Amino acid sequence: MRTAIYPGTFDPITNGHLDIIKRACKMFDRIIVAVAASKAKRPMFDLKDRIRMVKAATANLPKTEVVGFDKLLVDLAAELDAHIVVRGLRAVSDFEYELQMGYANASLSPDLETIYLMPNLQHAFVSSSVVRAILEYDGKIDHLVAPEVHRIIREIRG
Repeated sequence: MRTAIYPGTFDPITNGHLDIIKRACKMFDRIIVAVAASKAKRPMFDLKDRIRMVKAATANLPKTEVVGFDKLLVDLAAELDAHIVVRGLRAVSDFEYELQMGYANASLSPDLETIYLMPNLQHAFVSSSVVRAILEYDGKIDHLVAPEVHRIIREIRG
């Protein structure tokens, strides 16, 4: 069974993330969406709520599993028998950071491969930080996140 892990903060999960997950499902037998605690990033939504959003958004994708984590990605991948890391690249600006992380992970676990997928062009500008910035001013985000995620965000934010 080919298992891939798609890590991220998913604060919140966007349609761009979902695009990457759906495409990874065509390539692998099992996709583990790993939601990072990321305390240093000070997420807008707590880990429990982010996991709930990812589970709701991926509920119709039978190859996906969702886990939360607060450890090195290489350790989580080893525990879950995942040998591929999936990452999304929206723009050239993402590449340097992602390349650095890929090399760091490879130095810790030489058998862990990283693949990079570009989101569909319609989602290339979508990021969690854009969604959070819009939310700060109570702007419209329903075109940037799955309906289930939008519902959970409305529930959380009142």
